[in-house]
Amino acid sequence: MKQHPDVTFRAEAVDWNFSTYCQYMSNNHDESPLYLFDKKFAEKMNLKIGKEEGAAYWNPDCFGSDLFELLGSDRPAHRWLIIGPERSGSTFHKDPNATSAWNAVIQGAKYWIMFPPSASVPGVYVSEDNSEVTSPLSIAEWLLEFHAEARRLPECREGICRAGEILHVPSGWWHLVVNIEAGIALTQNFVPKSHLADVLSFLRDRSDQISGFKKEVEDPYSLFVEGLKEKFPDLLEQGLQQLKERQAQKKRRWDVAVGHDDTTEDEPAKKSSGGFSFGFGFDDEEDEIP
Repeated sequence: MKQHPDVTFRAEAVDWNFSTYCQYMSNNHDESPLYLFDKKFAEKMNLKIGKEEGAAYWNPDCFGSDLFELLGSDRPAHRWLIIGPERSGSTFHKDPNATSAWNAVIQGAKYWIMFPPSASVPGVYVSEDNSEVTSPLSIAEWLLEFHAEARRLPECREGICRAGEILHVPSGWWHLVVNIEAGIALTQNFVPKSHLADVLSFLRDRSDQISGFKKEVEDPYSLFVEGLKEKFPDLLEQGLQQLKERQAQKKRRWDVAVGHDDTTEDEPAKKSSGGFSFGFGFDDEEDEIP
């Protein structure tokens, strides 16, 4: 990769020029090395992105259209250049705003371990409203303490991506990634048609958890809906209908749990005779990793 010594890149909590970061990569012995994760790389390096002459790259066709393109310059941060030494990586998380993602390895190799939205990941603790995710461990500590347990779970998916390979992260999937070799990758978040309802639900119902939008974008949900209404009205109608069906399903499950199931007239649901406690996993239908 061509060096840009006078350009400042974002490496986690520090801003370094690229030559400084390259020196750090070559000489560090940190357990959790700093990871360069820069969302402005295309602008800084004057890169063209898209199917046009002189473009550095374009989005893989296999993932279809990206509905967030409707937002134009108002779309949230969505693409990153990722560079890191061996042992660097990202702890368990879900991608922002219920988006999906692809991650293309240009150089090096990455180990991925993933779980579907409804899974309870060992060592990862989520608040009741899903607004906070706590994993009080470094990647190395998690691997030492919980890796073996996690791999025994039937929901676990894992693998290694090498140079020239692309991994798909479906909306809502938990994932941890660690570089097993020093490497370079590109990643982008996107909204496929198949997960439109997930994104609409997130923007509408979790406004306090929305991230990546510019401050002047006060109502991302309405902005997105207006764009869909203009360009893809039928698709918007389908997405909103899915939301209504999900809400109805949640209500039915709740009624069954508390003993107010009125789905049949002849056999009313039996009410519980004592106290109870319960938890629900009303996550969206799980996807399989291609």
